[in-house]
Amino acid sequence: MKIVSPTGKNKMKILLGTLIGFIILDGVLTEFLLGNGLAREANPFLKPLVGDIGFMVLKVIGALLVAFILWDVYRRFPRVAAIATWAAVAGYGGIVLWNASLCLLL
Repeated sequence: MKIVSPTGKNKMKILLGTLIGFIILDGVLTEFLLGNGLAREANPFLKPLVGDIGFMVLKVIGALLVAFILWDVYRRFPRVAAIATWAAVAGYGGIVLWNASLCLLL
C-alpha cells in the first residue's frame, strides 16, 4: 500500500478546515462555559451577542469568511497564506485548549 502525501492545495484545505473547526469549537465552548458561569467573554464586540443565536451565526460566518480570504491570498501568495493560516490554527488551537481545560472544572 502506497501512502500518497497531500499536495500543497490539499494541505491548505486541511489547514483551513482545521481553522474553521477551531473557530466554531471556540464558540461552542464559550457558550457552554458562560452558561455554566465558568468564564466570561473577553471580546467586547462579541460580549453582547453571547447567549444569543447571533453569536454562533457570527462565529460560523466569520470562520467561513476568514477561510475564503485566506484561500484567495493562497492563490496569489501561497507561502504568506500558509504562514498566516498556521499562525491562526496555532492561536485558535491554544484558545480551544484553554477553554477545554476550563470545562474540566465542572
